[in-house]
Amino acid sequence: MKKLTAEIVQLVKNEKGQGLVEYALILMLIAMVVIVALQLFGVKLNNTYENISSGVTSAGFK
Repeated sequence: MKKLTAEIVQLVKNEKGQGLVEYALILMLIAMVVIVALQLFGVKLNNTYENISSGVTSAGFK
């Protein structure tokens, strides 16, 4: 039991993985912002692309 406790204490004190965790948290935050932005602007962008597509089709470029 003492060995397990010592290993847990060593893992908590170990700072090698700290940078990796920080980068992972930053990437997760960026991903969340992108998902929210796509949800907010997704419908509007879809309508814009559909208008462009129908305009290109009606002009005879398709």
